[in-house]
Amino acid sequence: MSFTARILLLGSGELGKEFAISAKRLGAYVIACDSYAGAPAMQVADAAETFPMLDGDRLREAIARHAPDFVVPEVEAIRTEILAEVEAEGTVVVPSARATQMTMNRDSIRELAAGTLGLRTSRYRFAESFEEAAEAAAYTGFPCVVKPVMSSSGKGQSTVETREGLHAAWDYAVAGMRGDRVRVIVEEFVRFDYEITLLTVRTREGILFCPPIGHRQERGDYQESWQPTPMSAAALAAAQEMARAVVDDLGGYGLFGVEFFVAGDEVIFSELSPRPHDTGMVTLISQNLSEFDLHARAILGLPIPALRLAHPAAASAVILADREAERFRYEGVADALALGSDGAEVDVRIFAKPVTRPFRRMGVGLATAPDADTARALARQVADRVRIVYE
Repeated sequence: MSFTARILLLGSGELGKEFAISAKRLGAYVIACDSYAGAPAMQVADAAETFPMLDGDRLREAIARHAPDFVVPEVEAIRTEILAEVEAEGTVVVPSARATQMTMNRDSIRELAAGTLGLRTSRYRFAESFEEAAEAAAYTGFPCVVKPVMSSSGKGQSTVETREGLHAAWDYAVAGMRGDRVRVIVEEFVRFDYEITLLTVRTREGILFCPPIGHRQERGDYQESWQPTPMSAAALAAAQEMARAVVDDLGGYGLFGVEFFVAGDEVIFSELSPRPHDTGMVTLISQNLSEFDLHARAILGLPIPALRLAHPAAASAVILADREAERFRYEGVADALALGSDGAEVDVRIFAKPVTRPFRRMGVGLATAPDADTARALARQVADRVRIVYE
């Protein structure tokens, strides 16, 4: 059988699973890699490899053996110097080895945005010890936000109201960091009206923007998202200009999740992921092409038609585990899907992760409605009706 491309996917969680489905629909051969067997993307891929992404020797060996056309990272903790080496040898790293290296660590991307590009960001400093974190907090003032420079899905992030809470925040950040470098960013707590994710697609024909996605977090982790979120024309234009500046500097092709704080018409750059974004799960029901479809098309150099919302509004809400378990099942899916009506569509995505942990995302409820508030309430009802039963 002839394939359009061979893709080595580094990280095989729920985002990787949806990307693998999108890529395979376009004829790609996908090799899913992760540190544990049975990861979600492995269940739909053509082949699988199980090894830690920080094991440089294993990573290089997998790339050499599979000879992919594209190496597509889906997690932060990767031995990125290996990606730079294989890119120099001719393998395409998505979106580029430089982009992967810079965005895998919050310090590099923040310094690019604030220092090189001059974008508006919060005040910040980095710390490699508790003493340095205390000095950084004195610079930013309280409240402040402490988070690892390398983590995923908000893990290790907390808001510190007073100096007394700083030690616990430091310990939490260190426990939640990925990789092998102990370093955190301490940043000013920004008084904002709302947060958005601006999904930005860099293609060979130019840059496309999805309508802005609003989101809510708990424990630094995404809990729900909705699209579109209302913004003034001035704020949206500013966010698009800033996103364009960063992704053009990083280069390569694919989808970027660019996060901003918004206060009135003022837009403040927060973070960037060079891949599909957690909050973009809502695009599985909201758009004519999901963020995963867009990522696959941009990588493969395929045309992307006019991007549009398929519904006036849509929302997603996560389904969370509350304990560690290896034996469990899902109930209530039929009840959840029964919430759909002529005026609203609903859907459920079960990620099929092999084990549960407290607060681990195990699925997502999706809903459409005439307005965002109604869609959010309905998506939460959908997610709440899906129950994890532990055996």
